[in-house]
Amino acid sequence: MRFDVITLFPELFGPFLASGVTRRAYASGQVDVHLWNPRDHAQGNYRRVDDRPFGGGPGMVMMAEPLALCLQAIRTARAEPVESPAPVVLFSPIGQQLNHGVVERWSVSAGAVLLCGRYEGIDQRFIDQHVNVQLSLGDFVLSGGEIPAMALLDAVARLQPGVLNDEGSHQRDSFNPALDGLLDCPHYTRPEEWAGIGVPAELMSGHHAQIERWRRDQQLAITARHRPDLIEAARLAGRLGAADEAALAKFTEGSSA
Repeated sequence: MRFDVITLFPELFGPFLASGVTRRAYASGQVDVHLWNPRDHAQGNYRRVDDRPFGGGPGMVMMAEPLALCLQAIRTARAEPVESPAPVVLFSPIGQQLNHGVVERWSVSAGAVLLCGRYEGIDQRFIDQHVNVQLSLGDFVLSGGEIPAMALLDAVARLQPGVLNDEGSHQRDSFNPALDGLLDCPHYTRPEEWAGIGVPAELMSGHHAQIERWRRDQQLAITARHRPDLIEAARLAGRLGAADEAALAKFTEGSSA
């Protein structure tokens, strides 16, 4: 898959693409990332990409023309069919919130053009004409779309075959369907005792069924405490069994005691 990133700060992506376990996906081309600076497609001696907003107000607005020329260059480089161009994704507060389901869909796609806005925003005419999808990390505002773009790339990269050391790692992530959309359980490693605190006996038992039940109970307890909405979603989807409901009831009783 190929992702073309339109950004005024391509240098931000260098360390990101070369660091951590997900660098394997970028180095191998499984997730092929290309960086494009709209300033390279701006006109005039100053390569201006922004101007004051009509109607007044603070800040500057990214101009449509440099973005359109940059996008045109991307289309040419991708050599894509005119009838099925890659979607353009804008990171914006009005977008759909990025979640595991969204990431999974992008992880099996052919990629996209990721548009990183800056300043007060982007000329709406470019958005209306060229943007297909808008995504958001949550109900807060960042200085630009680079961090959301990196978040999407990282989440997509770690789902690619062979990127993680253990193929089953991402299947035990929070929100994964393999965990019925619940949060992950706590994890422990050596030493067996640290700061006077031991590892739960179930994890030391060597009894696989007991370990799995403990992990499931912990997932239920943590999710019920921090994200009860995910419990309800799993319940409505029929993902919780009798043992799960019994564990939740026990946890609820313990919490109210």
